[in-house]
Amino acid sequence: MALLDVRERNDHATPDAIGRNWLWLAPRLRGEGTAARRAWRRSYVQHLVLLDGLAALVAAGVGSLVPEGGPLMGRAASVSLVVALPFVWLGAMLVARAYEQRYLWVGPEEFRRVFSAAALLLATVGTVSWAFKLEVARSFVVVALPLATVLTLAARLVLRLRLRAERTGGRHVQTAVLVGHRSGVAALSAQMERDARHGYRVIGCCLPISAGDRDVFDGLPVLGGLEEVADVVRRYEIDTVAVLPSPELDGARLRKLGWDLEDTEAELLLAPAVTEVAGPRVHVRPVAGLPLMHVERPEFTGVRRIVKDVVDRTAAGFGVLVLLPLLATLAVLVKVTSRGPVFFRHERIGREGRPFQVLKFRSMVVDADKVETGLHDQNEGNTVQFKMRRDPRVTRIGAFMRRYSLDELPQLFNVLGGSMSLVGPRPHVTREVKQYGFDMRRRLLVKPGITGLWQVSGRSDLSWDDAVRLDVRYVENWSLTFDAMILWKTVGAVLRGSGAY
Repeated sequence: MALLDVRERNDHATPDAIGRNWLWLAPRLRGEGTAARRAWRRSYVQHLVLLDGLAALVAAGVGSLVPEGGPLMGRAASVSLVVALPFVWLGAMLVARAYEQRYLWVGPEEFRRVFSAAALLLATVGTVSWAFKLEVARSFVVVALPLATVLTLAARLVLRLRLRAERTGGRHVQTAVLVGHRSGVAALSAQMERDARHGYRVIGCCLPISAGDRDVFDGLPVLGGLEEVADVVRRYEIDTVAVLPSPELDGARLRKLGWDLEDTEAELLLAPAVTEVAGPRVHVRPVAGLPLMHVERPEFTGVRRIVKDVVDRTAAGFGVLVLLPLLATLAVLVKVTSRGPVFFRHERIGREGRPFQVLKFRSMVVDADKVETGLHDQNEGNTVQFKMRRDPRVTRIGAFMRRYSLDELPQLFNVLGGSMSLVGPRPHVTREVKQYGFDMRRRLLVKPGITGLWQVSGRSDLSWDDAVRLDVRYVENWSLTFDAMILWKTVGAVLRGSGAY
């Protein structure tokens, strides 16, 4: 049986390591193989179809509410719209392949295909109406189609968020085996464990090992060598095989591995070495008859940077106007609850290593930076940044502001002045910058931001290595869409207050 086999192959495994994984390593004991673990997918797609049709029906109903004889549509057109739009909308989704499982659950491709379906439907209606000189109700273009798109996107987002919550709780999870060298396996295992919403449960690994050499590595059972991957998949009914770069697995061996896995239900994932910092910039293009990866250059200058700067300053100016009553209230509270100035100015290092004065509401007692040295032995942050969950220097109103990041709001004036951006790596002090490694110095190629990947991924609860990885990922792959996503996630991170101290 699978469980007994695992224990035989892990004579040196610790009881804790086996305990964490034995239920996943023995699917046959519970009657749960790959097919059973993927049964929820059909129901998920059925819910998508139902919600998409309902979204189109609601949109058509709203479009038909225009009074008879109104400027947009009449009674006959409204009835036709209500009846036809759900079927036409679902047909457009099918043509855009918006129900294929490989595009669902994760990533932006699902939402791009919804937009593609809407654009395709609009173009088709326009072309047909022009070719046959048909009168198309204007409400279809002005009301129903845009509303159907918005409602469909909203419904899919809600369904995805529910799935992520269920995966975090251990449901709808698929098993995974990592294949490669120890350093890569450890890093990918840690990343998958941190990001449980993607639904991968790593239950073991395959490493380049000597005959008879079986052990537990990084808390994972070593299930076999690199040449035994297909056998491991069949023995334990693995759902996903993630292969990391290694010299032993060259093109010919990877191709053979793909062939060996064809008679199983396992998915094969390949992790290129550059994906961590250049994922969106990696494209597969045919060169000399071969599919080769092309890595686009990151953009640090040019039109897109100018657009980002204009958007930042415009949004910051609007934010100051809208938040002016809150800013004034916080300023008064800081002034009347503790002795000292309202604002705290501190030198930080910005783009290209240039120092600037970051502006914050004062949340600590006066001269708190001079007291920090005596508290270093109580550091609860990472190896570079000093943090304390219950810092005695923080004032009462300061603790409240830091809990919800309200002390950062004056940095909108830094954005207006051009020293900061709305989204980017957080600015560090000179002492921290001096400890930068080669990778971390990439963050100095862009302006620091009020918020960023660090803030929406755990903030002070993250290790220094995690902070480096997130900052470099942003610098390498920034875009206006990426910024908008981070700003959206910042709202939830602020309300939760996780890692804020």
